[in-house]
Amino acid sequence: MNLLSSLSPATAGRAPSRLLARGIPLALLALAAALSGCAGMAPRDAALPDTPVPTAWAAGTTAAPGSTATSLAQWWQRLGDPQLTALVEQSLTANTSVRTAQAALRQARAQVDVQAAGLAPQVGASASAQRSRSGNSGTGNNFQLGFDASWEPDVFGRVRAGVNASEADARAAEASLADVQVSLAAEVAVNYIELRGLQQRLVIARSNLASQSETLQITQWRLQAGLTTSLAAEQARAASEQTAAQIPALEASLAQSRHSLAVLTGQAPAALAAQLAASVAVPQPGDELAMAIPAETLRQRPDVRAAEQRITAALARVSQADAARYPDFGISGSLGLRALTLGALSGGSAVAASLLGSISVPLLDGGAARAQVRAQEASLEQARIAYQAAVLTALKDVEDALVSLRGNRERLVRLRSAADAAGNAELLARQRYSSGLIDFQSVLETQRTLLATQEGVATTVASLSADHVRLYKALGGGWEP
Repeated sequence: MNLLSSLSPATAGRAPSRLLARGIPLALLALAAALSGCAGMAPRDAALPDTPVPTAWAAGTTAAPGSTATSLAQWWQRLGDPQLTALVEQSLTANTSVRTAQAALRQARAQVDVQAAGLAPQVGASASAQRSRSGNSGTGNNFQLGFDASWEPDVFGRVRAGVNASEADARAAEASLADVQVSLAAEVAVNYIELRGLQQRLVIARSNLASQSETLQITQWRLQAGLTTSLAAEQARAASEQTAAQIPALEASLAQSRHSLAVLTGQAPAALAAQLAASVAVPQPGDELAMAIPAETLRQRPDVRAAEQRITAALARVSQADAARYPDFGISGSLGLRALTLGALSGGSAVAASLLGSISVPLLDGGAARAQVRAQEASLEQARIAYQAAVLTALKDVEDALVSLRGNRERLVRLRSAADAAGNAELLARQRYSSGLIDFQSVLETQRTLLATQEGVATTVASLSADHVRLYKALGGGWEP
């Protein structure tokens, strides 16, 4: 409701000082200015939700007391592969997901400025010229030039709460950008490791195919000499063709990995075909990683930080909805010139001024304001639960990566020992078969075992390197906290 009406037209031409003297309620202005510096509604509990965080990792080595954990900002450089480093850095610049997150951050920061503008007075200027005619009367002109100003003192903190919410949203958007960068760097590294692992498996398949082709040739010679049966020759041919059938599948997977890496770096799918054509060993990081304690890891993970900022934003919006239930104050005024001719605008009689103070109080809204508060409180509860879920997921990611890393290390030791034994057995079997000391079935079994163990070694080496990447990601590596 309006408690102060604007001045009558009869007083519009008087000086502002005389207007104030004739009844503008200075007490209302002083009260509004004094209250504008007061705090808003009673603050809610801003503490983060209780979440069980262990003091140490169940599987893994943390940094020694007094020492610092390994820096994870550019962890991909620890793998010692310049090509991987170049691909990761290019993806962080050109990937579409990163660019989208950057645009979202700019939008969130601009929204902060939009909300903050509500705390300052609004000033505008206007000018108009009108020519009119009514009936038989003569034509008349009307010229106006003026300035308008308005200000809504934020007595109960509604606008300030909106600014706080927008600032928290901007910090959450910044953390979300970091989370995209962390995930992207890990995805590029995993795809690169997969590609190098496929190349190693392709080399193994071709090497075994050459060995089996040689065995097939020997079997065919023995068949012609009557020293073996057609069954052995067909078994040798079947084994050779089965190994040869793996090669196109590996080549197709290899091409798909190159396509994925190209798209992740913002390029066309075939852009990296020549660059990644040569077969290179799977990059392996060192084992000297000193991990931070769980609580410190949670502080450096961007997804947990984003969830924390969303709680802050939701808390501010509860205060904003609560403050909307209380009165709003407003002060507005105008100062301008109005005359029938342009020349008359410079005269003192052309000055028109007004000043308006107002207060509006919500009386009956059907409970909408209180319902809006409850809605924002429910949103706050969702943000708190989402934070707990982010913390628990972060802890699980690290523990899973550590368990997988330990298991693959042990598996690789066994597989390498098995591959050495299988290689020796296959060589001995071929030599004895050539001399006619054993049947072809023994050769076939040793060749199958050799291929399986060599493939197992190559796959586990790639998995072990990928486990390191997943651990770096789980620890929040890939950005500067």
